[in-house]
Amino acid sequence: MDVFGSVADLYDTVRPGYPPEIAGEIVAYHGGTPASVAEIGAGTGKATTALARIGAPLTCIEPDPRMAALLAARHPGVRLHVSTFDQWSPPAGGVDVLACAMAWHWLDPATRNARARRALAPGGTLAVLGHRYDYTDPGQRAAIRSALHALDPTVRERPTDWFHQDIVDHGQFVDVRQEVFRRELPLDRQRYLDLVRTFGPYLSRSPEQQRAGLTVLGRLVDDFGGTVLLDLRTTLVLGRAGRRTGHAGRQRSDRA
Repeated sequence: MDVFGSVADLYDTVRPGYPPEIAGEIVAYHGGTPASVAEIGAGTGKATTALARIGAPLTCIEPDPRMAALLAARHPGVRLHVSTFDQWSPPAGGVDVLACAMAWHWLDPATRNARARRALAPGGTLAVLGHRYDYTDPGQRAAIRSALHALDPTVRERPTDWFHQDIVDHGQFVDVRQEVFRRELPLDRQRYLDLVRTFGPYLSRSPEQQRAGLTVLGRLVDDFGGTVLLDLRTTLVLGRAGRRTGHAGRQRSDRA
């Protein structure tokens, strides 16, 4: 999960934050203000800003020291552990809320649900968040996806809100619910290319592939008139650490 450290400043500048309403959704689901909140893979603090609105003591777990340094500067009041989730030891009795924003996929698929369940106090709340970047204009979407496929046909996108299904399927949590927030995000050419430079699939490519990708995308944005309009979908999945006898997958309606 330390792949982003090399672009920590850029990540902090261009990655979008999270809707402030998320804090209220977590408190309402939990049944009141929790006694403690912990965040896995907190990065530079993009979701931390929203989680801090809960008003509970907040612990952030971030393995990359470069990302953690920016988080500490933005949120000096949090307790920061520069380590992985696997290395972190939850307090005795667990935490009331365990959150994870855009980092669930970096955790071991075989153990992340069970480990999260063990980190929570009885009746505690799991809150997993994620952004889904799409395009408002179908023409822009088709052109960009076609160009990226031509550069690397092996790239596959995860299904939309895949982590909701992952949590339901593993059966560690009960009363699993989903809230969806949407907003339009207009980006000029430079801002869009800077955002792409912070994505994991981009960072995992060779320098030659990175340059080729930015060149192709830059030309497309020029063809679009210099602006890309993103349809930013933010999903919040909530689950409760209940008895291990079953689970419910009730899903609430999307929010426009």
